Amino acid sequence: MKHFQLFIDGEWTDSSETIDVLDKYTQTLYATVAKADEQLVDKAIASATKAFSEQQLTPFERYQILHKASTLISEQKDELAMIITKEAGKPLKQAQTEIDRTSLTFLWAAEEAKRIHGEGVPVEAAPGSENRMAFTIKVPVGVVGAISPFNFPMNLVAHKLAPALAAGNAVVLKPASKTPVSALKLARILEEAGLPKGLLQVIAGSGSTVGNQMMKDKRIALYTFTGSAEVGLKLKQETGLNRLILELGNNSPVIVDKEADIALAAKTLAAQSFAFAGQVCISVQRIYVDEAIKQAFIEKLTEEMQHLKVGNPADVDTDVGPMIDEKEAERAETWIMEAQKDGAEVIHGGQRHGALLEPTIISNVTKDMRVVCEEIFAPVASIISYTDLESCIREINQSPYGLQGGIFTQNIDTAYYAAKHVEVGGFMINDGSQYRVDLMPYGGVKDSGNGKEGPKYSINEMTEERLIVMNLKV
Repeated sequence: MKHFQLFIDGEWTDSSETIDVLDKYTQTLYATVAKADEQLVDKAIASATKAFSEQQLTPFERYQILHKASTLISEQKDELAMIITKEAGKPLKQAQTEIDRTSLTFLWAAEEAKRIHGEGVPVEAAPGSENRMAFTIKVPVGVVGAISPFNFPMNLVAHKLAPALAAGNAVVLKPASKTPVSALKLARILEEAGLPKGLLQVIAGSGSTVGNQMMKDKRIALYTFTGSAEVGLKLKQETGLNRLILELGNNSPVIVDKEADIALAAKTLAAQSFAFAGQVCISVQRIYVDEAIKQAFIEKLTEEMQHLKVGNPADVDTDVGPMIDEKEAERAETWIMEAQKDGAEVIHGGQRHGALLEPTIISNVTKDMRVVCEEIFAPVASIISYTDLESCIREINQSPYGLQGGIFTQNIDTAYYAAKHVEVGGFMINDGSQYRVDLMPYGGVKDSGNGKEGPKYSINEMTEERLIVMNLKV
């Protein structure tokens, strides 16, 4: 069992209270982490504010630091992946993939640090401005307040830290209380990579203390948050006119058209519905299947699900490990039982063993069941049959969420129609909603949030466009 300190003002700092971090599979104590109080939060924000005003790194210096961090992450892959497996319960092979993605997120942010630019503005075209010349520049917003979730404890932290630092900002990071070790290890790596004192603060603690204090602090210019729609709404209400990047809830829809490659659809959705026990914002939750192929698809999907290994996430062969805690597994189990009581049928899985919930497929659901209309955030997917694509899409769009979705079809007209009409931030054709690479623009509509992640796109969010006009004597 190890103890981890907070990273404040360039120093590793202890506190009088600690957070217990459990091994999510064994439910035994894995590590303790210092817990920030109000004074430490204030110190962290003050340090970031001071560092931003004093530490003006050049774009190339930012590139060098982030590139070095990317290299160090790759070199420490085995250690970092095991940390994720222990503190998050993520299967080891998925944790290893997360480390690879984290390294690339830093690398792409490093490259984008050299490409930040404005543009010329032809003000001389306006009568009376013939002697003027104008252009824009991009300047950092200042202090970025970052609040990250448990489900990607390194890569989603990277999506907040790397673009913010690439843009020239300082960052105050609050990682999820269930998975703070990953973020503290990234802070150690950035320190080793040469990040100047004060440009990064990592403060672990409860949302009610650390999160609320960050929300109300006017020294923070921009907030980047990944979490529930309820907390995202509170953040928006509390932060006034401050800028926000919100990555919120979802209940991803995927359509399996009558002209789909059923084998491809089944294999893809068996993997994407249950990776990390379904605790991914873009996990497939609602599968809309044309009635003409419903039975054939269900048979193929359940066949594919037989290959999924459930159990110890430290086993390299495991596909589905525990949920983040037993309470969340119990909640998902309750939703399943509620659906069954109202007429739904569990056609695969449905059994819970502590925090382990078997990959579950439900049919005969209705659109008002919680397993369908809310975000279940568990290894559960519902099959909903349809006969008319337009009606199917209207039903899909009744959801308050709209992060990502998809369709399987060999008909290009059908694919394009769905892509134009399904209300989501990203739409995948012949792939599941969980497809994501870290350089693409990623963000939702409606209650799924606003703003974009992806280093290039986050940097645009995390900078201000400043117009400069010169009155020339010509």
